[in-house]
Amino acid sequence: MSEKIKYKRVLLKLSGEALKGKNEGGICPETINNIAKQVADVKEMGVDLSLVIGGGNIFRGIAGATKGMDRSNADYVGMLATIMNAIAMQDALENMGIHTRVLSAIEVKEICEPYIRRRAIRHLEKGRVVVFAGGTGNPYFTTDTAACLRAMETGCEVILKATNVDGVYDKDPRKNSDAKFFESLTYLDVLKNKLKVMDATAISLCMDNNLPIIVFNLNKDGNIKRVVTGEKIGTTVGG
Repeated sequence: MSEKIKYKRVLLKLSGEALKGKNEGGICPETINNIAKQVADVKEMGVDLSLVIGGGNIFRGIAGATKGMDRSNADYVGMLATIMNAIAMQDALENMGIHTRVLSAIEVKEICEPYIRRRAIRHLEKGRVVVFAGGTGNPYFTTDTAACLRAMETGCEVILKATNVDGVYDKDPRKNSDAKFFESLTYLDVLKNKLKVMDATAISLCMDNNLPIIVFNLNKDGNIKRVVTGEKIGTTVGG
């Protein structure tokens, strides 16, 4: 390891939409391979790395509920979508020689391991990338909340929240040229101003346990490594 690491154990939160690339939905092979390459580069630095991936590229529970589905059933379908994404990410990483394990909050023993906290920590200690799937295993909780929960359970120092813009703004910078960029925010700033970092439950969980979140642009190659080495990019939420 020639580069200095600021964070030794991190959790990367990806939206399901991050995997679809320019497609309308599903998984874009080129996009998932590009993400896997960035993850592999960081892993090879000696960082303990885990991931939580949403399922929005396949199915969004909240969207299903608004169209007449029972909310719990819709959320369970969304959780199954996250397992599909996790298996696809595992495949992309292992094709690059990175040992990867998928641990699911919903038991699907034929294709992945059940989530057990001690097992997850042991995988990280053995140098494997761990992909947490199935959300929290409960309806009404987002994958953002699952990411915060798993990060705390496994002793992560920071959550890396990957987005399509450079960090947190007061409004969408892709639609508003006067959007204000925030270099840093407190948890209360995010909650009071209803900034779209993570949902309120996830932010409150991080605030109660003093777990920082760094929001950054995934579309710029090497950004995951830049965050891990302490380079000032994106928006830091904490305090």
